[in-house]
Amino acid sequence: MTEGNRLFQAGDYAAALASYTRALALCAGPPERAVLHRNRAACHLKLEDYASAEADASKAIEADGHDVKALFRRSQALQKLGRPDQAVYDLRRCVSLEPRNKAFQEALHDLGSSMQEKVSLMSCTDSKVEQMFQILLDPKETDTDKKQKAAQNLIVLAREEAGAEKIFQSDGMRLLLRMLDTGREDAMLAALRTLAGLCSGHRSRTMAILAELEAPRVSAMLGVEHEQVSLAACNLLQVMFDALKEGLQRDFRGKEEAVVLDPSKELKLLIGHLLEMLTREGTSAHGHDNTLNLLIKVVPRKSPREPNNSLTLWVIDQGLKKILEVGGTVCEAPGSLPATENSRMSAAVLLSKLYSDLKCDAERENFHRLCEDYVRSWFEGHGLAGKLRAIQTVSCLLQGPSEAGNQVLELEGIMESVLALCASVREVDQLVAVEALIHAADKAKRASFITANGVTLLKNIYKCSGRDSIRIRALVGLCKLGSAGGTDFSMKQFAEGSTLKLAKQCRKWLCNEAIDASTRRWAVEGLAYLTFDADVKEEFVEDKAAVQAMFQLAKSEDRSVLFAVASTLVNCTNSYDHEEPDPQMLELAKYAKQHVPEQHPKDEPGCVRRRVRKLLAAGVVSALTCMVKSENPAPTNSCRELISRVFLAVVEEAADRGSVVAQGGGKALIPLSLEGTEVGQAKAAQALAKITITSNPEMAFPGERIYEVVRPLVSLLHLHRTGLENFEGLMALTNLAGISERLRQKILKEKAVPMIEGYMFEEHELLRLAATECMCNMAMSTEVQELFLAEGSDRLKLLVLYSGEDDEKLRRAASGTLAMLTSLLPQICGKITQVTAHWLEILQALLLSPNVELQHRGAVIVLNMMAADREIAAKLMESEMLEILSVLAKEECDKPRVAQAAKECLAQAVACGLIKPNVNGE
Repeated sequence: MTEGNRLFQAGDYAAALASYTRALALCAGPPERAVLHRNRAACHLKLEDYASAEADASKAIEADGHDVKALFRRSQALQKLGRPDQAVYDLRRCVSLEPRNKAFQEALHDLGSSMQEKVSLMSCTDSKVEQMFQILLDPKETDTDKKQKAAQNLIVLAREEAGAEKIFQSDGMRLLLRMLDTGREDAMLAALRTLAGLCSGHRSRTMAILAELEAPRVSAMLGVEHEQVSLAACNLLQVMFDALKEGLQRDFRGKEEAVVLDPSKELKLLIGHLLEMLTREGTSAHGHDNTLNLLIKVVPRKSPREPNNSLTLWVIDQGLKKILEVGGTVCEAPGSLPATENSRMSAAVLLSKLYSDLKCDAERENFHRLCEDYVRSWFEGHGLAGKLRAIQTVSCLLQGPSEAGNQVLELEGIMESVLALCASVREVDQLVAVEALIHAADKAKRASFITANGVTLLKNIYKCSGRDSIRIRALVGLCKLGSAGGTDFSMKQFAEGSTLKLAKQCRKWLCNEAIDASTRRWAVEGLAYLTFDADVKEEFVEDKAAVQAMFQLAKSEDRSVLFAVASTLVNCTNSYDHEEPDPQMLELAKYAKQHVPEQHPKDEPGCVRRRVRKLLAAGVVSALTCMVKSENPAPTNSCRELISRVFLAVVEEAADRGSVVAQGGGKALIPLSLEGTEVGQAKAAQALAKITITSNPEMAFPGERIYEVVRPLVSLLHLHRTGLENFEGLMALTNLAGISERLRQKILKEKAVPMIEGYMFEEHELLRLAATECMCNMAMSTEVQELFLAEGSDRLKLLVLYSGEDDEKLRRAASGTLAMLTSLLPQICGKITQVTAHWLEILQALLLSPNVELQHRGAVIVLNMMAADREIAAKLMESEMLEILSVLAKEECDKPRVAQAAKECLAQAVACGLIKPNVNGE
C-alpha cells in the first residue's frame, strides 16, 4: 500500500492502481480491503474510469458506511456518470458525518444549484418554446434581432435531448410546419435547423417527423432558389439519413424497435424523391448540387467491408440516367437544366462513387450498358444538340468512372464528332468538344491518335480563336499531349522549349484576374500536365504570384479545380511513387535496345527540397487544408490521395513540421488517413507519424483529436506496409503510449499490441528497437503487464535476452521494461530466473556496463528481485553480484542514482540476513 501511495503522489495513477490491486490480493482483513478499494476508486477517478470508481467506492462503503472519503469519491463518479440525484444523497451523508468540512459543503451547494437550474429550466421550457414560436410566427413582429435570438434559442434547445423532446411533445411539429409555410427565409431556416436537432440521433422521432413532413415536401425544399434554405434542407436530410441508416446497422431494443419496423423503406423513399429532384422542372442550380452531394454521402457504402451494396444497385437502376442528365447538361443550350460550375464535377464524383461501390463484373457491365444506352440515345436522332449532349456526358464519365467513360468513347462516331466540333464556329460547340478532347487524351493509345489527328487543329484554335475561353482550353489540350512522356526526360513530344512557352502562357492566364475563375482553372489543368517537366516545375515555383493565384483558386467556390491543383503540387514535390530500377535490368534493357527512362537533373532530391520550401513559404499548407475541408463537392478519393502525397512531402523535413501543424495540417491529415484510397490513407498516416515523432503530440493534436490519431498510426503496423512505415508507426505510438493511460487503452482497443510484439522478433534492428521501446511504454497498462505472466509465452524471455544484446539502445529499452515490470509485478521476478539460464550473467553485464542508464536499470531490477523473493536474493548474493554492488555503492559522486540503488540492494540483503553490515554500519 505504501508503494501505491508513493506512486499516486508522483502522479503515476496506473502504476498506483496496479500496486493497490496486488495489495488487495494479499490482504485478508476487511478494514484494510476497504481502504484499498477507496484508494483504487481515487485512481479510477484520475484515469477517468468513472464506472470502476463507483464500483470500488461502493465496496469500501459496504465495509464501512461511515467512510466519508469513499462516499465523496462515489459522489464524484456518479456526477460524471450523469446520476446527480444519487450523487446528492452521498454528499448529504458526507456533510452529516463531517458538518464542518467546507469542501463537502461547497460540493453539495454546487451540485444542488446545478440540479435546481435544470429543474427550473425544464419547468419553464414549455412557456419559452411557446414564446419563441409566437415571435417567429408573428407577421407583425419587426424586431429582427428579437427574431434571430428566438430562432437561435429554439435551435440550441432542439440540440439538447430533453429540449428536443419538449418541443416534439408540445405541439412543436405543427408550429414548425407553419413556419415552413410562411415562405419567409428566416422562418424556414429556423424551422429546418430545429428539425435537424429533433432528428439527430433519434430514429423513432425521425420517422414520426418524416411522416408528418412528408418526403416530397422536404426534398422539394432542396430545390429552392435561396442557397441557405437549400443547404439547411440538405443538412436536415443528411441527419435523417444518418438516423435511419443507424437503425439498419444496430440492434435496437424496447420501444424504439416497436415504433420503427423497417427504416430501409423510408430510405429508398427519400432517395427516390432526391433522384426525381435532379430532373424536376424548377429545381435550382444549387438544388442540383446539394442533391448530388447528399447522394454522394448517403448512398455508397462507407467501407468495402460492408457486405450490402443493394442501395447503390437500386440507385443505379432507378436514377443513373437522371444523374447523367445533370452531368451532360450543356448550360448554353436552350432548355438545359440549371447548373453551377460545380454541377458536372459533383455528378462525376457521384458516378465514380457508385461505380467504385460495385462488387462484380456483372454489376459493372450493367453500369456500362446503361451509360452506353443513354449516350447513344442522345447521339442518334437528336441532331447537333443531341451530339453536344452526348459528348458532354462522355466528358462527365471520363472525369468520374473513367473506365466507363473510355468504353462509351469507343462508340462509333463519338471521337470523330469531337474532332469535327473542334472546328465549329460556334463557341458552345468548341467548348464542349475541346473539353472532351482534353479528357479523352488520358490513355496513351488515344493520345497518339489525337496527336496525329488533333494537334494541328488545337494549334489553329489556340492561334486563331478570338475567345480566351476557347484558347485556354485548346492550350490545355496541347499541354496534355505535350506531357505524354511523363517525367521521362528522354521522351519529349514537342520541340525543345515548347513546353516552357505553354507553361508561361498558362501562368499568365492564371494570374489574370480579369478572366473569370471558371476559365482560369483551365490554366491550372494545363500546368497539371506540363509540370511533369522539371524545367516547368522550377519556373512555376519561382513565380510566387502564379503559385498564390493557384492557391486562391483552390480556396474558391469552384471545386472542380481541386484535382488539377493537387496534381500540380504532386508533380512539383515529386511525391508520386517511383522505384529505383535494378542496375542489372537497366543493362539488359540497354543491350536489347529498349527505352530506358531518364531522370531530369532538376528532379534530384536537393532541387525537390528547394521547391518544397518555396511552396511552404507561398502558403501550400493553408491551401491543402481548405481543399480537405471542401464539401460541395467533396474531393474524390483520387484527389484525397494526391493531397496526402503532398502533405507527406511537406513534412519530410522535421524543421517544417511545426509550421505545418500551426497552419492546420495535423487536423486535416486525420480525415485523409481514415477515408479514401488505401495508398492515400497510408501516406496521410505516415505524415501523421512523422509529426507525432518530432512534435509534442498533445500540442500537435489538442483535446480529443489526439485519440483520433491512434487508428491511422496502428494501420502502419500491418505487414503489407513498408519497413519505413512500420518503423515510423512504432515510433509515433511509443510517444503516444508514454502520455496517458487513456491513450494506452485506445492503442489496446485498436488491437495494436500483438503487432507490436511481432515486430519485437524482427531481424531488422531498428524495427526491433522501435517495437521494444513501444512495448516499454505500453507495459504501464495493467492489461499488458498481465501478458508477461501468461504461461507458455516467450515475451519475458525475449526482454531478458534483449537486455544482454550488444545494441545499447535495445538493451536500454528491454531493461527499462524489466525494471518497470519487476516493480509492478513481483511474480515476474521469479519467472526471470526460469526463462533463461543466463539471467544472472545478463544482470551482471548490465551493472558492469559503462552506460550509467543501463547500470541504474540493472540495479533496480536486482533490487526488485531481492525484495520479491529471499531465495532469489540468496542466489544473487552468492554470486559476484555482491562484489559488483559493493563497488557501485561507493560511487556516490560520479553515479549518485546507481550508488543509491546499489545501497538499497545491500540493505535488502542485510534485512534478509544474507550479509552483515561492516564495522561502520554500512
